[in-house]
Amino acid sequence: MTLTAGGRASGRVRMMPGAIGEVQVATSLRQTVVIPTFNERENIAALLERLVAVLPESDTEIVFVDDSTDDTPDVIRAAAHTCPIPITVHHREHSTGGLGGAVVEGMRLARGAWIVVMDADLQHPPEIVPDLIAAGLRDGADLVIGTRYAGGGTTDGLSDGYRKFISGGSTFATKMIFRNSLLQVSDPMSGLFAVRTSSLQVDELRPLGYKVLLELVVRNRPGRIVEVPYTFQQRHAGESKSTMAEGVRFLKHLAILRFGAERTRMLAFALIGVSGLLPNQVALWFLAHVAGVHYLAAAVLANMIAVGWNFALTDSLLYRNRRHRSLASRLTRFFLMGNADLLLRIPLLALLVDGLHVGVLVANLMTLVTSFVVRFLTLDKVIYRAKPRATALENA
Repeated sequence: MTLTAGGRASGRVRMMPGAIGEVQVATSLRQTVVIPTFNERENIAALLERLVAVLPESDTEIVFVDDSTDDTPDVIRAAAHTCPIPITVHHREHSTGGLGGAVVEGMRLARGAWIVVMDADLQHPPEIVPDLIAAGLRDGADLVIGTRYAGGGTTDGLSDGYRKFISGGSTFATKMIFRNSLLQVSDPMSGLFAVRTSSLQVDELRPLGYKVLLELVVRNRPGRIVEVPYTFQQRHAGESKSTMAEGVRFLKHLAILRFGAERTRMLAFALIGVSGLLPNQVALWFLAHVAGVHYLAAAVLANMIAVGWNFALTDSLLYRNRRHRSLASRLTRFFLMGNADLLLRIPLLALLVDGLHVGVLVANLMTLVTSFVVRFLTLDKVIYRAKPRATALENA
């Protein structure tokens, strides 16, 4: 649900039709400030006060896209009644795409010729917003990035050496992976930027996590990019949203951007499969060489153990956003698929061991590699197939 309000709040509540990637209205203002929020209630008053001090009331709007679990949207709505700049509050019940999804949703709602994206915690100083727009107009840019790594920008607001190391390391890795796309960009991890609305192709964006700028640069390929240096500030209130889960999501995002969703899934599936070799081979060794079980029976039992291992990792990590079927259905289908290849592997194993005199463990490994591609294609296209009307936001 979205609430639109201004200095004279109408209290008018309106539902926003459409989907991410569809711009609903023509631009009619100079700038829209899009601010994603997650439990930022203590930052709202100071943020709005500083934005009002530097932005023209008649040519600006502020769009909050909120995923909070506290009363942040109520705090924003209350502040909107006395704020001279019109404010839209769009609270999402499901935080699809994370912070990046919230930003793209805000872009869809924006009416400004320029869209400025910034955080709510005041680590991005509101006073820089006019400078971003001015730089874009002066230089004829499509994208203006607030940078911490060029022209005198600093990372002073990063709380400790560990966060500075992570920030610098992720920036370096990203620039190495996408060096051609990021030739004009010193700070691809920046959450502060302004983009000319007419240059946006929102339907091309598939946000995942909080690094939406990288998504925009790689997928939209804006023409001219300029940068404005700034000092990254201390957080005004609340806690950092950077977590281990966000880090994993960021790595997944990098892989999808670089290799594509399907190849990334195949690579992840391969890594999970490789991890399953250990319990498979250990179980086979124990059953065949310690317990004295015949090697073919031992191979079947070892396969059962490895399939259970692979299911736990695949279901919880690789396809957690495609679990449309029940757990029992997914588990049953996975075990049927995981053991169906025994029809191929057991005869092949017997041929290698008895016919070609290959060692049991080596032969078992060879049969596992042989079955990999068939198992992945069955998994990806049957058990966890995407819904027929999957949106651009669905991520592997």
